[in-house]
Amino acid sequence: MKFTLSWLKDHLETDANLEQICERLTAIGLEVEDVDDKAAYKPFVIAKVLSAEKHPEADRLKVLSVDAGPDVNGGKPLQIVCGAPNARAGLVGALARPGDYVPGIDVTLAIGKIRGVESHGMMCSEKELNMSEDHNGIIDLPDDAPVGTSFASYAGLDDPMIEINLTPNRPDCTSIYGIARDLAASGLGTLKPRVQPQLNLEGKTPVGLSIDLDDENLCPGFGLRLVRGVKNGASPAWMQTRLKAIGLRPINALVDITNYMTFDQGRPMHVFDAAKVKGDLVVRRASEGETILALDTREYKLTPSNVVIADDNGVESIGGIMGGEHSGCDENTVDVLIESALWDPINIAKSGRALGIITDARYRFERGVDPDYMLPGLDRTTQLVLDLCGGTAAEAKVVGYKAYEPKVVDFPFAEVKRLTGLEISADESRQILDRLGFTVEGTGERVSVKVPSWRPDVDGKADLVEEVMRIHGVDHIKPEPLESIGSVNGKILTTLQIRTRTAKRALAARGMLEAVTWSFIPEAQAKLFGGGAPSLKLANPIAADMSDMRPSLLPGLLTAAQRNADKGLGDVAIFEVSGTYENDTPEGQRRVAGGIRRGTASINGAGRLWSNGAKGGGKPVDVYDAKADALAVIEACGLPMSNVQVEQGGPAWYHPGRCGTIKMGPKIVLGTFGEFHPKTLSALDVSGALCGFEVYLDAMAEPKKRATRTKPPLELSPFQAVKRDFAFVVESTVEAGAIVKAATSADRKLISGVNVFDVFEGASVGEGKKSVAIEILIQPVDKTLTDEDFEALTAKIVANVVKVTGGVLRA
Repeated sequence: MKFTLSWLKDHLETDANLEQICERLTAIGLEVEDVDDKAAYKPFVIAKVLSAEKHPEADRLKVLSVDAGPDVNGGKPLQIVCGAPNARAGLVGALARPGDYVPGIDVTLAIGKIRGVESHGMMCSEKELNMSEDHNGIIDLPDDAPVGTSFASYAGLDDPMIEINLTPNRPDCTSIYGIARDLAASGLGTLKPRVQPQLNLEGKTPVGLSIDLDDENLCPGFGLRLVRGVKNGASPAWMQTRLKAIGLRPINALVDITNYMTFDQGRPMHVFDAAKVKGDLVVRRASEGETILALDTREYKLTPSNVVIADDNGVESIGGIMGGEHSGCDENTVDVLIESALWDPINIAKSGRALGIITDARYRFERGVDPDYMLPGLDRTTQLVLDLCGGTAAEAKVVGYKAYEPKVVDFPFAEVKRLTGLEISADESRQILDRLGFTVEGTGERVSVKVPSWRPDVDGKADLVEEVMRIHGVDHIKPEPLESIGSVNGKILTTLQIRTRTAKRALAARGMLEAVTWSFIPEAQAKLFGGGAPSLKLANPIAADMSDMRPSLLPGLLTAAQRNADKGLGDVAIFEVSGTYENDTPEGQRRVAGGIRRGTASINGAGRLWSNGAKGGGKPVDVYDAKADALAVIEACGLPMSNVQVEQGGPAWYHPGRCGTIKMGPKIVLGTFGEFHPKTLSALDVSGALCGFEVYLDAMAEPKKRATRTKPPLELSPFQAVKRDFAFVVESTVEAGAIVKAATSADRKLISGVNVFDVFEGASVGEGKKSVAIEILIQPVDKTLTDEDFEALTAKIVANVVKVTGGVLRA
C-alpha cells in the first residue's frame, strides 16, 4: 500500500514529521517497507532564460544564458547549450546543474562541450524529471514562478512516498483514510472528519437494476446512479500527481476518480458509459463459456462460478474485479452510470485467481470493504464527478442492500493482562477501543463491544486484546523468563513430539536426508494412495495440482526423488516426519514417519565402488532395506521389539510379493514397507529401483509410567551360551516370522535369540514347499545344561514349530 505524505495529511491533522510518522506506523502494526523522501529532486531549481542565441556550429542548438538566482554561481548567469524547440528568452523552467542526477535519463551531469561550446547544465523536460512522457520541449513555467527556489517544492515533486507492508487481516488500511484513522487512534494527530456531500439530485436513474443470484451473499448490495452531461477530459494536475506518485497511470477524469476513491477511501468504484449500456443491468452468474473483453484488452472465458454484471449485450463487467472494454468511458462519454457494490470476498478471491486477474479492486474486495460506506462512497464519487466533469446527478437506485448489523463481543478487560502480560487499566483499554471506532457499552471489568463496519477481521476478545496492545505499544512488553517447571528433569515435550524427534535422528543416522514436501497433492495421486475423499479437497487451492490433502507421505517423496534423478542424482535416500490426512476431523490427521530409497542408496552407501561389493554397495535397494528402516524407527521410539510382528502383504501401491505390514498384536498396524508396484511408479511418472516405508507414530501405545527412570542393574550369565541350528520344511506360504515366533516361545527363559539364516526351495523339498533354517541362541541362566536338558528343549522347539506351522524337521 503506497501513499504520499501530503495525501495522508488530507485526513490527518498532525505536526509529526516523516520520520515520526514512519516510526509510529511500524509500531502499530503497519510496517513501513519503503520510504522515498524525493531527495533526488532537491537539486533542481527554477531558472529563467535571459537570452537564447543560435549555436555557431549547429542549426538546431541554442546557447542560453540562464539566471538561476543569487545562490547559484554567485548570482552570475550560466551558459547552457540546449536543443529544445521552445527554448527562448524569457522562458522560466527547471535547471539541472553539473553534478546533479537526472532520473528520467539516468545521467549525472558534468560540464561538457557541445560542438565546441561549453555547457554548464541543462534545462529539463517533463520526461527528464519523470513528470510525464512529454519530451518535445523543456518545462515552461508561468512568468511569476520564483526564480532561484526549489523546483521540486514548486511542482509538488518533494512529497515523500511511503509504502507499508499490509497484512491480509487489515482491509481497513487499504485506504489512506483508514491509515490516518489508525495513526490518530495512536495519538499521532487528529482524524479529519469525512464531509458527506450534499447533492442536488434531478430525476431518477432510468436503468433497471436487479440481482439474480442463488446466494445473496455473493452480492449483498448494489447501488447505481446516472450522471448526465459530463465532460470527460484529463483529470486535474493534483490528482494526476498523486496517482503517478503511487505508480498509477492517469487515463481520464472518470477513470482517475475511481482509482482515487479506491486508494483514498478504500472504496473501489466503477463507471459505465450509459450510452453503451443496452437495457437493464442484472447481477448474475456467468454462463458456461461466456466471454468478456476486459479493460486490460484481454478476453476472459467465464464459468458459473464468476459473478458478473450484464445487460442485453451480454457481460459488461466481472463483478468486483474488472470492467469490460465495451462499456468503458472515453473522451466521447456524455452520460455515466456510477456503480458502488458489495461482493463476497471468497468468491472474488477464487474468481480472480482462476482468471489470473490482479487489480486494486480485487485486492480490496477479497479482504473485505466497509459495507457501511457503500452508499456514502457512491455519493462521494458522484461529487467528484460533478466537480471535475460537471453534469447533473440523478437519484441513486439501490437493490439488495441491508444496513450493517455490528458484531458484539463480550470483553473482560482482564484478558489484556492474561494474554499479553501488560498492565493496562480498564479506562485506557476503553479509550483505545473508542478511538479505534469500537463502541464500548457497560461498566465495570466486563463490557460489550460493538465492532465497527470497517473491521471484518475482529471476531473475538483476543482480537480486541490485540487492538489494545498494538495501540498501547508492543514495545512496552518486557521480556520475562519462563516459570520454573517445578521439578528436576520434568517432562516438557509430549510423547508424540519426542517420538518425532527420535524418528528423525534414527533415520538420519541411517544415512537418509530429511525432506519437506507439500501437504497438498494432485487428486490423481491422492486416489492412488487411498485418499481423494471430497472432505479433503481444498476449497481454494494455491495451484491446480495441489487440490487434495495428502493421505500419505510417499507421493511427495517419490516425485522429489525423481526430480533429483532428473538432475543426475539417482541414488537418493530421503525421509519426512509429518502429517497425513485420512478425513477432515482432528482424529483423522496422522503423524507419520516415511522414507524412500532409490537406486543403490542403501545404508552401506551408494554407487558402484568396488570395495562395497561384499557389503551390498552397488546393489539396487529392495524390500529389506525398507523393512530395516521401518523397524529402526519403531525400535528408536522405544517399543519392545519382541512384541512386533511382520506380516506379508501391504497396501496396493506396493509390489504384492515384496511388501510387508508391521503390527503390534493382531489389530494395531504400526507401519508398512516394500518395493513399489510398477503401476504406481508409472502413474507418478517415476522410474528406477525404489523402496519405501511409512511408520505411524501416533499408533504406538503410550509407554507405561515407571516410578523411576533409573535403569535396572546389568545381570550377565556366567554360563557359556550355545547355538543350535534347525531346518524345517513348511508350505511355501508359511512366513519365516511364524517359525521364529514358535521357536522363541518354546522357552523364553533359555532362548535369547532366533535368526533365519537360510531359505531354500527346490525339487528336493517337494512341490509347494520350502526349507527354512534357523539358528537358536541358548543362554543358560542358573546352571550348565546337560545333554538331557538340551534334548528336552530341542523336542519342545520342534513340537512348537510343527504345531504352529504344520511343517516337519528336515532330515
